[in-house]
Amino acid sequence: MNNALIIGQYVPSNSFIHRLDPRTKIVIIFFFVIFVFFANSVASYGLLTLFSISSALATKIKLSFIIKGLTPVWILIIFTFILHLIVTKEGEVLFEVFSYPIFSGAVILGAAIALRFFLLILVTSLLTLTTTPIEITDAIEHILQPLNRIKFPVHELALMMSISLRFIPTLMQETEKISKAQASRGVDFKTGPMKDRIQAIVPLLVPLFISAFKRAEELAMAMEARGYQGGDGRTKLRELKIERRDWLTFFGFALVILSLFLTRS
Repeated sequence: MNNALIIGQYVPSNSFIHRLDPRTKIVIIFFFVIFVFFANSVASYGLLTLFSISSALATKIKLSFIIKGLTPVWILIIFTFILHLIVTKEGEVLFEVFSYPIFSGAVILGAAIALRFFLLILVTSLLTLTTTPIEITDAIEHILQPLNRIKFPVHELALMMSISLRFIPTLMQETEKISKAQASRGVDFKTGPMKDRIQAIVPLLVPLFISAFKRAEELAMAMEARGYQGGDGRTKLRELKIERRDWLTFFGFALVILSLFLTRS
């Protein structure tokens, strides 16, 4: 398993989060993404952080593995924080860096936005880590089922989203293999002028696109050979069912949201 990026990867386990109905997880994550923007105090951000970390620990997946898998995201988080330090000029001057003043408002706003970004990525990543692509497809299809009345291709949309999530770690692994193969042939991706680095990416992108199109063609041929015709008349091996633990999870999440509004400043 490629630990460089956990988005799209599934880690099998028998944890409480894994046993939840996928619709429960999708709905909770959907509302979490909305309500995280309502946090505006230390207590509210602390509450959301506690909820996110507790959810990650409840998956029984090593927290170090999850944090390491978010390495590419950390770069964006740090960049976001530094950008706010540069462009935001509110509050008092705390200190100077190379004669450039750093304001207290910039530190507070940058930390809030960076933490919010981290929580969003962490919680949404738990969906793919604890839910198989098939379960995600079935859950999205069930949630969007009312759109079938207006002839909206719900099944095809859910299938495309599931395949896209599944291909993310596959393409990452393919990129790593191609980059190592090109490096063994003398291609340098890390040193030299920026122009040479950009030109060195071309031998990486061309075989990657060829491999991606080849995999897509093989998948299409396999689906056609098995008689795939969309969602009409299809049955499922496992029917989704909301159980007691799902209702308890909804109730617990509702308490978290209620506490969030009570702790807002």
